[in-house]
Amino acid sequence: MTQDPLVVFTPSGKRGRFPKGTPVLTAARQLGVDLDSVCGGRGICSKCQVAPSYGSFSKHAITVADDALSEWNAVEERYEQKRGLKPGRRLGCQAQIMGDVVIDVPAESQVHRQVVRKAASARVIEMDPATRLYFVEVDEPDMHEPTGDLERLARALEREWDIPAIRADQSLLARLQPVLRKGKFQVTVALHKSHADDVARVIEIWPGLHEGGLYGLAIDLGSTTIAAHLTDLDTGEVKASSGIMNPQIRFGEDLMSRVSYAMMNPGGDKEMTRAVREAIDALATGIAEEAGIDPILIVETVFVCNPVMHHLLLGIDPVELGQAPFALATSQSISMAARELDLGAINPRARTYILPCIAGHVGADAAAVALSEEPGKSEDLVLVVDVGTNAEILLGDTSRVLACSSPTGPAFEGAQISSGQRAAPGAIEAIRIDPDTKEPRFRVIGCDKWSDEEGFDAETAETGITGICGSGIIEAVAEMRMAGLLDESGLIGSAEATGTPRSVPEGRTHAYLVHDASAEGGPRITVTQGDIRAIQLAKSALYAGARLLMDERGVDHVDRVVLAGAFGAHISPKHAMVLGMIPDVPLDKVTSAGNAAGTGARIALCNVAARVEIERVVRQITKVETAIEPKFQEHFVAANAIPHKTDPFPELSKIVPLPQVSFNVGPSGDSADGGRRRRRRR
Repeated sequence: MTQDPLVVFTPSGKRGRFPKGTPVLTAARQLGVDLDSVCGGRGICSKCQVAPSYGSFSKHAITVADDALSEWNAVEERYEQKRGLKPGRRLGCQAQIMGDVVIDVPAESQVHRQVVRKAASARVIEMDPATRLYFVEVDEPDMHEPTGDLERLARALEREWDIPAIRADQSLLARLQPVLRKGKFQVTVALHKSHADDVARVIEIWPGLHEGGLYGLAIDLGSTTIAAHLTDLDTGEVKASSGIMNPQIRFGEDLMSRVSYAMMNPGGDKEMTRAVREAIDALATGIAEEAGIDPILIVETVFVCNPVMHHLLLGIDPVELGQAPFALATSQSISMAARELDLGAINPRARTYILPCIAGHVGADAAAVALSEEPGKSEDLVLVVDVGTNAEILLGDTSRVLACSSPTGPAFEGAQISSGQRAAPGAIEAIRIDPDTKEPRFRVIGCDKWSDEEGFDAETAETGITGICGSGIIEAVAEMRMAGLLDESGLIGSAEATGTPRSVPEGRTHAYLVHDASAEGGPRITVTQGDIRAIQLAKSALYAGARLLMDERGVDHVDRVVLAGAFGAHISPKHAMVLGMIPDVPLDKVTSAGNAAGTGARIALCNVAARVEIERVVRQITKVETAIEPKFQEHFVAANAIPHKTDPFPELSKIVPLPQVSFNVGPSGDSADGGRRRRRRR
């Protein structure tokens, strides 16, 4: 008896025997091979493209003849003429198995295709979104079988896609009948099925085969900035990224000041909720316009945010988060309709998922960082620091993960800095100060040249030099310390003490002049004593939080540090170490993960299983509350010094010898050379 042909699918290695004439797509489905199809095998979506291989394959003990698949047919010919197929490709729904064959499923034809996230360490995101497209042929109305259009759509989805039940909002029902008739009862539906919901929701419907794409927004709602990534729900590709300032800043620059505003002003929480929702809606409109897509195609949003932002986004008064025991209204993940958040710019039936919070001061943004960076899977002890207005800090390895939040304030993001601004063209993002001449050179966003290079003036003529952003102020303070312009306590020396006229008097203190364009009507950019103090407060809070977690683990050092945050990718590890932002480790053990919270949001957007995973992980994280830890203040005070008052920083000292200078300020406000205090004349 002749055996049925053997089919081997790569790269999965799944194999089986099928009768001659079986479509490749049918064989793939029966074997559980990851082969995509939106049209259900009708030869119109091209998602099921495969690449057959011919010849002898000793590994599989199989020889593939030239006629192992059926001849090229009219459907494939039509598609080839209209769209084009890559050489050697066949449509899996059209090519039939006629003999033993090896079939490769290309990455772009896999349902759960993998997306590599390029960061400090390459990470793979498996595509398994909650919202998908399905093409169906719906039975036409029949007077002898009086059922509604929605019921016949449900029947078609069950028959063709094994989807047992659906639900639809009233707004969708209003579109259903005209769309069905326009498509001659062939339609594409976008179905959303979350891990917590057994019934699929119909989000949108299009006549015929919809090929305009399907998109989601991964949104990192921060205290100072709101960042969004418009993501293709089919490929995982980020089509556009954009960010805006959080308009709640006008109610208070840090979280506690916003909580205070809500406490002191009746209806203040509602005012802040309205402001942030309007900003998110405007951001969605802008990012869709930038990507050139119809906002109706944005069918899902995922949010990560700290607890105060979480409550204000949801319209919950954050007053309980302003006092011990810092109780959350809910710490669980939330799945809801986007319209409940007044998001009117996107699809009216779009769904929203908000990641779970870890604790009262450790929010969904920290959960997203844990999802992105996976400290619980690290063999060595890793400290992950998400630098922002409210820093999220994770410390862990395979044995245990701890988390805390530290109130750093907005200084790291350029706020509360005299010449500070958000990261935009014209902002100084990097700076170097010659330790001998004390002269600065700098680089601005939008220009690759340094300020002392030929062509810099021409390339920055349009944007100008407008201010200094977060990464720039971090480097400026660290460079001033390395150049001897700043002592360990954070005092800026006078021109006499430092030997440079760039140390200019400013009231009873001094400032360092970085750039002066006032003669041409431009800005005068300085680093003031107030700026230094703001950075000291921010970095001390950050370091103290990290030390608390290290105390909890009973360690004095960590193996490596990962810097995350909106500008984590732009922070120089050396300058962060000189500043004392992070514990002392070898510089090659300090890496950047960019906006890890945003990446975590994107992972949750692209993969339903990741949502289940992070909901499990947050329950296992040990929470440390900085607000009630008595040692926090002790660590904070010691960390005020640059880099630190008591911690020796041996790894840093190997590569950066810091000048031993002291600029004690006398009663007159003048600085004395070499740290000698000038006596006041009587």
